[in-house]
Amino acid sequence: MSSPLHLPRFDWEASASLEDLLNDILAIQRFPDELARVLKQVDDQNRHHAYREGGWTINQLVHHLADAHLNAFLRTKHLVTADADTIQPFDHEAWAQTPEIEFPLESSVIILLGVHQRWSGLLLECLKKPAEFLPRAMHHPENGRRVTLVDMIRLYAWHGQHHLMQISYAIENPVVTGK
Repeated sequence: MSSPLHLPRFDWEASASLEDLLNDILAIQRFPDELARVLKQVDDQNRHHAYREGGWTINQLVHHLADAHLNAFLRTKHLVTADADTIQPFDHEAWAQTPEIEFPLESSVIILLGVHQRWSGLLLECLKKPAEFLPRAMHHPENGRRVTLVDMIRLYAWHGQHHLMQISYAIENPVVTGK
């Protein structure tokens, strides 16, 4: 029997240098390709496997990544243009149950390819003017934090890897769901 998956939590308080942020942006840029490589091991049957009992299936994780990263890109655009001061939250659990969650994984991979290309390009441009863009922040009503662009970069570099580890673990150590 394999050992349970232990994932690090995101550290909101960790500091990040410009070099760290550049590496995080490059991780965001590479993420769709990394995901596509892992998903080559997924077929119509194992896409319904989870990484733990009660956890989301590979299918739900991939579609969640598209939902969350599209929202993160839009939040980044709001931060850069300073046209909003509060993040619009969404119910991750409810979104993981919507009918299109059964659509092919490729539909979300295609979304991620386009979003990450534009998002990482925007973030790289913002990194050229760190004093102007990095301190910008919006209020997150779910956790009460002022979320800066630095936080967004760090969070979503972590977020992609976090779920990529869950998907990889589900492929290697599947928990079969009712599908």
